[in-house]
Amino acid sequence: MHASATRLPLRLTGLAAALILLAAMAACDKRNAYVPPPPPKVTVAKPVRQTVVDYLEFTGNTQAVQTVNLNARVEGFLQGVFYEDGARVKQGQKLFLIEPAPYKAKVDRAKADLDSQKAQLVQAETELTRSKKLFAERAGPDTEVVRWQRERDTALANVEAAKANLQIAEINLGYTSVTAPFDGRVSRRQVDPGNLVGSGGQATQLATIVKDDPIYAYFTLNERDMLRVERVNQAKQRQSAPKRVTVEMGLSDQSGYPLKGEFDYYDIGVDPQTGTILLRGVFPNPKGDIVAGLFVRLRAALESRDALTVPESCVGVDQVGSYVLVVDDKNVVQQRPVTTAQAVNGLRVIDKGLDGTERVIVNGMQRARPGAPVAPEEAKQ
Repeated sequence: MHASATRLPLRLTGLAAALILLAAMAACDKRNAYVPPPPPKVTVAKPVRQTVVDYLEFTGNTQAVQTVNLNARVEGFLQGVFYEDGARVKQGQKLFLIEPAPYKAKVDRAKADLDSQKAQLVQAETELTRSKKLFAERAGPDTEVVRWQRERDTALANVEAAKANLQIAEINLGYTSVTAPFDGRVSRRQVDPGNLVGSGGQATQLATIVKDDPIYAYFTLNERDMLRVERVNQAKQRQSAPKRVTVEMGLSDQSGYPLKGEFDYYDIGVDPQTGTILLRGVFPNPKGDIVAGLFVRLRAALESRDALTVPESCVGVDQVGSYVLVVDDKNVVQQRPVTTAQAVNGLRVIDKGLDGTERVIVNGMQRARPGAPVAPEEAKQ
């Protein structure tokens, strides 16, 4: 009896300890229960409707308006070079001199020959007049008249030939001085003074001169955009007289399109191999800062229209295409695919996918997930 009485309190004590342990575990489970975080805060705004200008954008290359190879057109030793390599020169400025002395001598000889032929012509005309007078007085035969008339005609032809020879000699003498055909910039010289040029009737290239004010920019337009331009131009012509089309250009180190020019040429047809047509713009270049061969960006205004715009930073891109994140009436994020157009002052034009009533997430996109709730706040105007 004594042993049983002793075991009973011990059992009660163990049971109490187990109950206390279970209560403590329950309390711990209650304190560690998962509590979901509050929805992330995001800033939303409705798309802004405004008038935008549709632009066609291109890439192209610059090219000089005129490029001429300066060649030696007569044979001789190069006697002098009268410009610094790469210098800007004026039209008519002397650039090279080919030894002129032999050609000056040929001019003098041609002049002397012309004088001789003129003297023979005077003699023949005098004799022809005298033989005609004698024949009229029956003091001379008609054969003398015929002979001196033939001599006179031959002398006339010889005079004309001598004039032509003198002209050729003067032209060749002029070719000994190579001048700039227009205002422009000249390349380095290809031949040093003292070398024989133009030998064997072969033209020797002395240098190249380019005219780069204004300067051309060549680029291509695909046939789809070309047809679109044609439709827009036809509509404009029905409303008003056609005007010169302005084209804007930017260099690779420039932001935007600060340079203004005009279209001045398009090719006679579309290249069937590439499906494009060659176009050309012309741009002022008074300082010669734009050199030939540069890569350039160009754009031309097509038409104005009303369009929806959103901040460019809120437009994302995935494998499917462009999208924005919108918040529905239950404050749940949805990914909305959109079709975008050009950027306008930090805004991106949305052509398709939005109707203007949506709440677009403009700040906090990194905290928003499609299908998850958020706490939207309206953006301040």
